[in-house]
Formats: sequence, structure tokens, C-alpha cells
Amino acid sequence: MRSPPVTGEDIRLIASALAGILLAVLMIVKGRLHPFIGLLCGAFAVGLLAGLPLADIAKAVQKGVGDIVGGTGLVVALGLSLGAMLHLSGAAAALAQSALRLTGAKAAPWATLGIAILIGLPLFFETGLVLLLPIVVAAAEAMNTPDSEARDAAKLRLIMPALAGLGVVHALVPPHPGPLLAVEALGANLGRTMLYGILVAIPTAIIAGPVLARIVTPGVRLAPPVLGDHRLDIAVPGRGAALFIVLLPVLLIATGELGQLATGLKGAAWLVAASNPVIALLVTNLLALPLLFGRRLREATIQDAVWHETMGAAGAILLAIGAGGALKQVLVSAGLSDLLARLVTMYAISPLLLGWLVAVGIRLAAGSATVATITAVGIMPGVVAGSGVSPELVVLAIGAGSVFFSHVNDPGFWLVKSYVGTSTADTFRTWSMLETVISVVGLALVMILSHIV
Repeated sequence: MRSPPVTGEDIRLIASALAGILLAVLMIVKGRLHPFIGLLCGAFAVGLLAGLPLADIAKAVQKGVGDIVGGTGLVVALGLSLGAMLHLSGAAAALAQSALRLTGAKAAPWATLGIAILIGLPLFFETGLVLLLPIVVAAAEAMNTPDSEARDAAKLRLIMPALAGLGVVHALVPPHPGPLLAVEALGANLGRTMLYGILVAIPTAIIAGPVLARIVTPGVRLAPPVLGDHRLDIAVPGRGAALFIVLLPVLLIATGELGQLATGLKGAAWLVAASNPVIALLVTNLLALPLLFGRRLREATIQDAVWHETMGAAGAILLAIGAGGALKQVLVSAGLSDLLARLVTMYAISPLLLGWLVAVGIRLAAGSATVATITAVGIMPGVVAGSGVSPELVVLAIGAGSVFFSHVNDPGFWLVKSYVGTSTADTFRTWSMLETVISVVGLALVMILSHIV
């Protein structure tokens, strides 16, 4: 006699996963606890409800935290230190201001979109936001639009493309930590993922940025932004040096990927090594110090500022993603990955759609795009192996799902609200809608790409 497609144990596992995630959300949103504590409690709740022994749950939690922090922690820390250098030296601001000066008012939204994609490549979303939005707001203020309502709409038509550019690279383009982690977990090819990610990211950013801004900005009123920009009082580095530092990690990784095609050539091993994100970011950090700060790089004030900004952000991010890794590992240990792989085979669910839906669910529940990515990729390897789908496209589908509908449990929601000056309702209308468009359009383009490549 055939066993039923979904057993009582399967239903118990799904209910356990949902209950654990709900507990984490309630502790974070209602209890005002840090995601680190909420996600750890959620991980233990999933394991206990699923019937795992407490000792096994503890081992899974330790493994999950260790895998994520050990595998991604260096990339996170090096990316944050590079972001701090670009921020505090004024290099990113100089690049953005130069580009905006070269464009007129009509081209300014497209300029901010391009700047955001460029600056956002090596940086966390929050870092890129802190770097870019004060510059964009200042540029919008200088446009001298006559009445206040039109002036607010004009500002948003500059700001939303910047947010779209930062959002798409955060979700879709390595060496951003989220997509990079997914590449490693699913065994995807880094070079192909970067190429496919750029092909999906550019049209997605255009739709979610300049196009969407024209639809949603009329009637939105802005208050003075709560937050401001702060950097060191030093000479701004040259634009060429700033551009070189922003692009260097991507160029090193891309060159390394090309080096794999020429393994017989002398010195090709060095090129291949350059594709390792830790090496690429470490080299960039070492070059950024003298290029961005010159002879002042040895001053205690400079060093203290850079590493204080880096470590303050790194602590919160590493704790959150580590706890997300713990939740992921408990879900895997409880058997959720195997269950999803079986359901995909049985019901012919598209692995791309499944990866997107899992990421969407975690994103809505936990608020963090990075945690959503970590959890989704942790339970998808069996699905990828069993279906034969391109792991690179699964990485992009999960990335698209991880940014779906930012709302009140996402720190980015409040950061955008503070920097842009929108009300809570208008933040939903602009920022939350923008993230949802990135997610849905990104998935649609990934599905189309799956029939081409």
C-alpha cells in the first residue's frame, strides 16, 4: 500500500517550523528583543516541537551559528570595514556628487540609479543607504522646484531610484554577502551568478526605481529627515581612487573566474585565488587605506573611527545572521529540507518558485533579507540536487524572495523612513512597494532566464 504524500509527521514538522518562526517574530516585534535572541529561541522551539532531543538541538544551533559566522563572517567584516572607509573618507560622496553634477534634472533619476548600483556592489544595504541618501537629498534640494508638493515628488523621484539600485544589488548580485552565501551553500558558480544577477538586476532596478517613482510619488509629503551624514574632517580623495576602490572587489572576483578558464597558463592559480571574496576584499581593504586616507592613515583618530564604525555594525549583523544560521540548521536537522525536496518531486513544483516562496515567508516573518536568504538556502540543496535546476538561478530566486515587502519588523524600513522623511503610511506606499516590485519582477525575470540559459 502506498504511503500518503503528506504524513502526520510531515504536518507536525511544518507546524513546528511555523510555530518556531512565529515565536521568533513575536519576541522581536512585540517583545522588542534583538533578533539574535528571538531567532535562537525560535530555533529551539522548532526543534522541541518537532521532537528532536534537546542535546541534538543544541548541537544543531552551534553548527548553524558556526557555519554561517565562519563562512560569511569574514566577508561581512571586510565589507563593513571597506564601507566605513568609503564613508568616513568622503570617497563615496565625492563619486555621487561628481556624477550628479554631470547630469541635468531630467537625467538625475537615472544617474542616481547607476550610482547606487555602483556604490552598492561592495557594501551592505544599510551602509550604502547611509552613504548615498544624504547626497541625493541635497541634490534634490538644489533643484529649486517651485511649490512644496512638487518639490517633495521631485525629491522622491531621485531617492527611489537610489533605493532601487541599492536593493537589487543587495538581493541579486554577489559579492553582496546574501547572494554570496547562497552561492556557497548551493554550489553555484560565482561568475555565472554575477552575470545572471546583473542581467536580472538592471531591468528590475529600472522598473522599481524611475518607473515606479512616477506612479507612487504624487501626493507623498516629506518631513525633514531625522538622520544626517557624519564623516571625518579630512581631504576628500580623488574621484579616480574612489572609483577604483569601489570596483576593485568585483574586478578581482571576475578576473579570478576568467582565470579558471585558463588554468594551463602560468600564474593562472593567482587569478583563480583572486575570485575568493575574502582575498578580494582583504586586498581592497589594504589598498583603500593609503588611497583614501593618504599619510593620515596611521593617525589614531582615523583608525579608531574606521574600526569603531566597522565593529559596531559587525556585532549586530553577525549576531543576527548567526542566529538565522541556527534556525536554518535546526530546520534542516528536523527534516524540512528533505520534506520540501520530496514535495517538489511529487507535485512538480518549480524549484525556483519554491525557493522564492520560502524566502518570502522568512522575510515576512523575521524581517531580515539576509536571515531569509540563509534559511532558504539551508533547506534547498536537496531540492536543487533532486531537480537538476540551475543553482545560479535558485540563488537569484531566493535573493528576490528575500526582499519581499519590507515592513515594521525590518530595521531597513525604519532606516529608510528616517532618512527619507516619509510618514509610516507613505513608507509603506514607497519603500515597501519598491521592495515588493524588486521581488516580483526579479522572480519573473529569473523564470524567463531559466528558459533561455
